[in-house]
Amino acid sequence: MIQKNIDKIIIGSALAVAASALLPIAKSTLRPLAAAGMQGSGGLLHQARSLLQMAREEVEDIVAEAQFERMKKQLDKEIASLNDEEK
Repeated sequence: MIQKNIDKIIIGSALAVAASALLPIAKSTLRPLAAAGMQGSGGLLHQARSLLQMAREEVEDIVAEAQFERMKKQLDKEIASLNDEEK
């Protein structure tokens, strides 16, 4: 029982010493990685916005074409009915 407690204390102390030695190294290593990640995510966000804008424009074009076709059919019907009335 006492041996287990001593082992835990030794392991905990070793981890504390290792962490205090590794923390500055990890901090200096992770800072540029975090900056690169932020730049990458910013670029990805810009691409997503661009794709959404393109998709929106495509949908607007499709809707405008459908409205034009509907209006064209309606005008054709009206012209045909006027021609029938004149005969």
